[in-house]
Amino acid sequence: MTRYLVDTNLLLRSVQLGHSMHAEAVAAMKVLLQGDDDVYITSQNLIEFWNVCTRPLEKNGLGMTPVQAGDELTRMESIFSLLPDTVDIYSQWRTLVSDYSVMGINVHDARLVAVMLVYGLTHILTFNTADFRRYAEITVIHPNQVIAL
Repeated sequence: MTRYLVDTNLLLRSVQLGHSMHAEAVAAMKVLLQGDDDVYITSQNLIEFWNVCTRPLEKNGLGMTPVQAGDELTRMESIFSLLPDTVDIYSQWRTLVSDYSVMGINVHDARLVAVMLVYGLTHILTFNTADFRRYAEITVIHPNQVIAL
């Protein structure tokens, strides 16, 4: 049994029916959820999801209302196991950003990795594989790799 964290980009693509990565995101998550693997999300995933969902289309968002975004959060909370925030996550994040010289927007990915390490998750499912490859402590999986199994 493998313990996966789902990156926010898959959650976003799963609600964008017309997106070219929609089917791939849904299929990969379905394979994991129907198998013997444990599949998790974090509060950070849901916060990032809300940010993009409620941002206007002209600002690279999805243009959802808060009610629509809330409905999607409720759906995701019913599908995935939600890992709670702990004080240990900050300490682990602080170590990661220092050890890997993480800068700028990549600090958010480092926090997801910190959550994984605190909770003993080994794999992250993401379209942005390059963003996570620097972290030797985890295994980065593209949705195609899951679908091909």
